[in-house]
Order: sequence, then C-alpha cells, then structure tokens
Amino acid sequence: MSRITLPRRILKTLLAKQQSEGAGATVRRSIGTPSLRSLNPFLMLDHFSVSPGAGFPDHPHRGQETITYLLTGGMDHEDFAGNRGTLNPGDLQFMTAGKGIMHAEMPRQNPDGSPNIGLQLWVDLPKELKYCEPRYRDLKAEEIPTVITEDGKVKIKVISGKSYGVESLKDLAYTPVVFYDVEVQPGGKIEQEVPQGWQGFAYILEGADVTFSDGQQEEKKVSQWHNVVFGNGKEEDGVVARVEETETKPGRFVLVAGQMMDQPVVQYGPFVLNSQEEVYQAFVDYQSHTNGFERAKGWRSEIGKSMVH
Repeated sequence: MSRITLPRRILKTLLAKQQSEGAGATVRRSIGTPSLRSLNPFLMLDHFSVSPGAGFPDHPHRGQETITYLLTGGMDHEDFAGNRGTLNPGDLQFMTAGKGIMHAEMPRQNPDGSPNIGLQLWVDLPKELKYCEPRYRDLKAEEIPTVITEDGKVKIKVISGKSYGVESLKDLAYTPVVFYDVEVQPGGKIEQEVPQGWQGFAYILEGADVTFSDGQQEEKKVSQWHNVVFGNGKEEDGVVARVEETETKPGRFVLVAGQMMDQPVVQYGPFVLNSQEEVYQAFVDYQSHTNGFERAKGWRSEIGKSMVH
C-alpha cells in the first residue's frame, strides 16, 4: 500500500445526539439531521439501540439502498416478497429498495434483556436505478476478511474495499462504497487510501479518542459518537488516524466513503427520489398498491406481530 501523501482535510465533526425512532427504539443520528442533511451519496447514518419489545415494524422504502451492520445482539428481517433472515453480531445486510419494498426489522429477544446495537446507513441510488427490482445481499461476519498491520496495533475488517493489500467481496451495493471497521490500539496508526473525489466520513463507535490528521499539518482528536466529515479534494488521497500511546484502551471507528452523484435529492421519510412529483407518486403508488407496491396490499410481517404493546 502506498503511503498517504496528503491526508484528507476535516470539514466538520458533529456529535450524534440520541433520539427516538421506530417503535421504542433509540438512535444516534449524525447524517440526516439539521446539522448535516445529507453527505452525497449518503442520506442518513443511525447508530441504533433496540431493546426487546421495540423495533422497526412494517414500513416501505423506494429509491435508496440501506446498509445495516449489526454490532451486538440479533435482528430479524422480513419483507412482502417472502425474503427473511437474521443478522448476528458482525453480519451486514445490503438492501436495495428500488421501485418499492415493504419490510420489517425487529430485534431478537436476548435472554439477558440487553439491547441490539448496530449501524444503518442509507445510500442514494443513481437516477437510472431508482426503479430497479428490490434485492438483498447478506454478508456474514465470517466472510469479511480482516487485516492486522505489521506492528499488530491496528485491526481492519475490510467490509467493502481494499486495505493493506487485503480486498473485500464484490457486488454488495449498486452505489460504489468502501466500508472499513477499524480498531486502533494505543500507539497504533492507520493510513487508509480512499478513492479520489469520493465523499467520506469516520464515525467513532467506542473506546479511546481517535486523533485524525487534518490535511498536512494539523490534527484533531475525536471522541465516541462523533462523526468526522472529510474533504474530497483531488489531491487528498486518504485518511490518517492514530490513538495516543497514553490511552488505556483501543479506539474503534468505521471509515466509509462513496462515489458522489450529480443529481437532485428529494426525500420524504422512506422515499428518496429526484423530484417532488416522484415523491408524490411514491405516496400514491404505496397507498394504491401499484407500480412496485402491489404486494403491500394486506401484507403483515410475522415478526412485526411480535411487538409488545
């Protein structure tokens, strides 16, 4: 791997504040808020915590993809086309809503009552794929290659992309995205290339503060639950991050970047299209069970029925 010659600038950092979402779930949202409406091609990033009895019962989508990364616990999913499955710790699901999907995402009932925790990232779809057939791609924890740097101080799960010579599986999302889960021990440092011109961010999951290079000269220390938004200048070729030797635990974060799109974004709730008219049409189609939502008529998920009232 070539050395990073010019680390990406930091455009902003923001705290993901806790809020309610779904039925009894809580999320820390950093993209898709008044502070950061969107980050082309990303529409939303939620760090969710869902306790037993809460969840995301039957709801529709059109026009975007979602990437769900489960960190602890378990999540069941089910849709109106008969697709169903379970995410366990370390698993991911790439869901393309396309012209229309109706599904439910519900937590497992953990014996100790502990919450189910993970990340969900919404990614825009290119205009020409807004009305594609919906699909899923699952990525199991054991399928994700892991690389450890020579000094043993950095561990990287290569979910999508390439890191230190190790490459991920292919064809998980239509929109090109790189996605790394990074753990840096005290005294460790990562230099990760990111495709030029792509928009990227790092979200601190847990542990020690992480110090990111801010361009060539400066550094910025960032703590848990903060999102770091990077610049995408043509000369900026990667992200450099370290954890100070004096820390007592590692710092863990996800580093994500995506290919930017030159298209308008009009979003209303779960519908993400390119014009106000298309959003109106999505509501009409959903309510009349047409143009992709035919199977929504009378459908109720089995897992959604498990909601505790």
